[in-house]
Amino acid sequence: MSAPRGAGRSTGSNYAPGPGPSTQLLSAYFDPPKAVVEPVQRQRFSEPQKFLPVAFVVGVVTFLFWSYLQHHIRPLLQLNGAARGPERKLDEEMRQRGFIELGAFLYLTLLFGISYVRSILTDPGSIPDEDPLWQYGGAARSVDIDLVPMALQEMKRTGERRHCKWCGKYKPDRCHHCRVCKCCILKMDHHCPWIYNCVGFANYKYFFLLLLYSFGCTYFIVFTMCESVSRIIADASTPFATMFLVLFTVTLATFLAVLITAFWGFHIWLMIVAKTTIEFCEKQTAKKEPERRVAETSVYHLGLSGNIRAVLGNNMLLWFFPCDPPSGDGLSFMSDETRLTKDLESGKGIRRRSHQRTQRTVRTPRGTPAPAGGMYTGYASTSHRER
Repeated sequence: MSAPRGAGRSTGSNYAPGPGPSTQLLSAYFDPPKAVVEPVQRQRFSEPQKFLPVAFVVGVVTFLFWSYLQHHIRPLLQLNGAARGPERKLDEEMRQRGFIELGAFLYLTLLFGISYVRSILTDPGSIPDEDPLWQYGGAARSVDIDLVPMALQEMKRTGERRHCKWCGKYKPDRCHHCRVCKCCILKMDHHCPWIYNCVGFANYKYFFLLLLYSFGCTYFIVFTMCESVSRIIADASTPFATMFLVLFTVTLATFLAVLITAFWGFHIWLMIVAKTTIEFCEKQTAKKEPERRVAETSVYHLGLSGNIRAVLGNNMLLWFFPCDPPSGDGLSFMSDETRLTKDLESGKGIRRRSHQRTQRTVRTPRGTPAPAGGMYTGYASTSHRER
């Protein structure tokens, strides 16, 4: 006598047959479990070899500083009889001009040094740890986070929130993972090897001012040292080493000034249009893909004054000093202005898509009766109007 169906199983009221092997495989394929990724802790300055670009910058700056003081300021101040006339008398006008140029040069160099140090030492900002709103996977997924995407501008094409598979966290707007720094950077602009740091939300102002004072120092050296170049060329007794160092200093400063001008001008434009370098590159890439619609203006655009304050801070008197960074936490960039911009862009997209659907409607031959509801398309509509 055969055993009854279900023999060997519990026949209690709480028993429910489990899914078969094929059902489990399909479930695992279409709905894979979310693995809990341990976030990678960022270790600053853990690779000494990456200080080589910083050492190179320090060496160039030190050379320009020494050469300017030695071959331009010292002759102007006429120290130890340098650049004095045949009667060995001091030229008070030249000496006064030397003090003025020395003070201006030291002021620009001091601000440059502070901006450079703060660009290196200031953490650009990262996603908070132990915050369930930004944790991806594990127990954090049980937290009610439905309200978080409402304030996000950047989502996946599927409508899901962006996340980082290396850090195990959801990404805020304008946040990207840096493989050099091995962490996600808030409002990441780019990774700069010359400061051994990423340029992001918290240190972008210092980086911007670093370019500003680099621009000022290099052009100041070029313009003021023209007098020294003319003097050594006119003086046949000038040693060859001195002539070489003066000409090399001016040439190096000119070369750096041209590069810095182009780079700083680019970042001025980025600040005005409220974009980062990554966002600019993403837009250029999207333009090459016809199926992707690219907005002409940034959704983070706050107007000229608002965009400048978002980079240089709210206090206009401190815009050009390496202090008073912009307000905010770097996690959210939503405001009334950005909501309005997003709504307008969405409205344009809806109208554009509806217009395209109308253009793609199949035209019916002339004289074809109108469909139910009195709607005509193409030539049929023309026929209807003629009647």
